[in-house]
Amino acid sequence: MPSGGGRALAGFLLSGLLMALLGAILPAWGYHRDPPDFVAVGNYFLSLAVGLVAATLFARRLLERRGVGFLLVLACVAAVVSLSYLGLVGPPRLSAWRAGGMLVLGMSAGMLNAGLFYAISPSYTADAAGTVSRGGFWYGLGCLVATLLVEGAFYAPTGIILWLMAGFPVVFGILYVRRPPGVPPPIQRPTVREALQDFRSLGAILFALLLFFQFGNEWSIAGWLPIFLCHRVSVSPQEALFTLALYWFCLMTGRLGAIALLPRVRHRHLLFGSLPAALFGMLVLYYTPNLFGAITGVVFLGAGYASIYPLVAEAIGRRFPYYHPGFFNSIFSLALLGGLLAPATLGYLASILGVDVVIGIPLFGTFVVIALLLLIWLESKVTGR
Repeated sequence: MPSGGGRALAGFLLSGLLMALLGAILPAWGYHRDPPDFVAVGNYFLSLAVGLVAATLFARRLLERRGVGFLLVLACVAAVVSLSYLGLVGPPRLSAWRAGGMLVLGMSAGMLNAGLFYAISPSYTADAAGTVSRGGFWYGLGCLVATLLVEGAFYAPTGIILWLMAGFPVVFGILYVRRPPGVPPPIQRPTVREALQDFRSLGAILFALLLFFQFGNEWSIAGWLPIFLCHRVSVSPQEALFTLALYWFCLMTGRLGAIALLPRVRHRHLLFGSLPAALFGMLVLYYTPNLFGAITGVVFLGAGYASIYPLVAEAIGRRFPYYHPGFFNSIFSLALLGGLLAPATLGYLASILGVDVVIGIPLFGTFVVIALLLLIWLESKVTGR
């Protein structure tokens, strides 16, 4: 691990806390009650995604001019400001105020992710799947912490919950001021010709579609699971948050298991073994009438999803060496952007078609992921890549 790499990986705990906040806080804001305002929820996710993408686009320039330490500290400051502000504009204030806060929160998460991925670039180059899995463990731990904090303080004013969460970026900001991560070598960028060639490459298109659907599936479940369970299964908000926490726990421990298995199991076998578990969990979650079925579904879903993204990122890195998960580049940028917009789209669709679409569309997306992996395997056999 390069100097500062361990601190950078641990920083994904803060990233997970920021990214999981919206899915956890929605019941505390009252969106589990009838009549639901799913359009407002969609606007929250859209604002978060826009902020995340905007920050990622200008983060590279900040890195070149001011360095990774400055970017990480700036991200922590933005996170403190956004969390403190969101603590002041909870219901019954207009949802537009909260959407503005989610925009700044997304910007803080985008800057943080870009800085962290830049800091771990040498480790990612040497071992993409292992590094992403370790980062995914810390990310899942942050998501778990955010969910448990909201569940444990559910009946407290939401402002207090958010102000407590603001303490995390304060701690990480102080850490990065005192001991910023080391500066890794420059990241290889795609040329214009390489970027244009991706749009003519069947393999690049298949991988981009795979990122699009898998990223959209994971974000949709993480953002909408508590609201879905409250409206469809009629569980209490705290039970729904416990189920979401269990999902994050299974995802986190699944990443630990993947780290242990990667040196011993062929990556393709691990990937194709994870998909049936994820599909089974999704089917159980979609059809369950009770909390027990929901818990069963999220256990299989979290365990199944754990190794998919790390292995896909590694495969893309082998085929397209300039690919870097912390920055937007070429056709894969469009895929990640589409995945970020999936939870917002679900909000608008749920307002028209009902809450079932929240699981129905990710269920369809899981079938698509399986089909795309089979097509990628066939394409690699035909081309010999």
